[in-house]
Amino acid sequence: MSRLFEPSSLKNMTLPNRFVRSATWEGLATEDGSVTPELIEVQRQLARGAVGLIISGHAYVSREGQAGMRQLGAYSDALIPGLTAMTEAIHESGGKAALQLAHAGSRAAFKLTGLSPMGPSETEEGREMTGKDMRDIAGAFARAAERARIAGFDAVQVHAAHGYLLSQYLSPCFNKRTDGYGGAIENRTQLLIEVINAVREAVGPEFPILVKLNSEDFLPNGLTTDDMFRVAAFLEQAGIDAIEMSGGTVLSGKYLPSRPGKPAEGEPEAYYEPVAETFKRKLPTPLMLVGGIRTLETAERLVDTGITDYIALCRPLIREPDLVARWRSGDHRPARCVSDNGCFAPGFEGKGVYCVVEEQEKRGSDKGHPGP
Repeated sequence: MSRLFEPSSLKNMTLPNRFVRSATWEGLATEDGSVTPELIEVQRQLARGAVGLIISGHAYVSREGQAGMRQLGAYSDALIPGLTAMTEAIHESGGKAALQLAHAGSRAAFKLTGLSPMGPSETEEGREMTGKDMRDIAGAFARAAERARIAGFDAVQVHAAHGYLLSQYLSPCFNKRTDGYGGAIENRTQLLIEVINAVREAVGPEFPILVKLNSEDFLPNGLTTDDMFRVAAFLEQAGIDAIEMSGGTVLSGKYLPSRPGKPAEGEPEAYYEPVAETFKRKLPTPLMLVGGIRTLETAERLVDTGITDYIALCRPLIREPDLVARWRSGDHRPARCVSDNGCFAPGFEGKGVYCVVEEQEKRGSDKGHPGP
């Protein structure tokens, strides 16, 4: 059987296979970020569908860092009971759980929070962060990670991609600072390393810490691939346990993190495959690769040839939470996801993220059958 379905370990976390549910905003939390029964059911279905590691939608670590409506929160001890119910549902169904920790930085939803956004440098949206702000942020990530551990999560993932706060610090497109947190890539990585160190102190030496990182920003004067390799080396030295490679921001045009449509002729199915291959030659850090993977054949090839250690999926699991189980059973047809990003529209309407195409097909099928 393919290595895809063999167990593996990251620190003290043993995973049943090499499939990862990449963090996906579900739009199903309450207004204050609390877990709901609907959100728990999404996680349960993913675990029942044989996804080895389920990474939560981005959970904001402090109130001013909220990115959008009905986003999961990790900023308060009052949220721990709901998070515990989530991990219990995942574990009961055979899965492992990681809580993604995030702060939106200057992209924060101030209309929802009533709080002023802040980022590495002053923008039209928000102010430049002070030294105290950065210390507070590192502490907020650490406390959120401790809540994750208490709630029974098997790991945490620090979100440093897609143009959110830590990604903004890494990118010269957003980071115009002239102090020790701006300029050279060593300086731009400094806050991320401080966050990782604070999280490690909070959760202990054996608890897995993952990081989500852009392969590049696909922006003028943005984070480059060479920058990313330097950042990844610093993270390796800091003792992180795996990197999930993604790319792009909401400003990156056709190179969005969730690209609509199929790859152009000559482009790989997996968006970042060439960069991942170089990554694995340069660094020993376990790699999770997300972006565009829709066939079992591609997933097997990427893992079996050592281009990546894990396959991370986002939109395919919105339409088919049981996709991994289907592939494991011998049904090797490609994922049914059409990559149109229609799944996010209901989320912005407050209804939660779901596959609109799948829903339309179900309704059409129901209309075609007589009632009882």
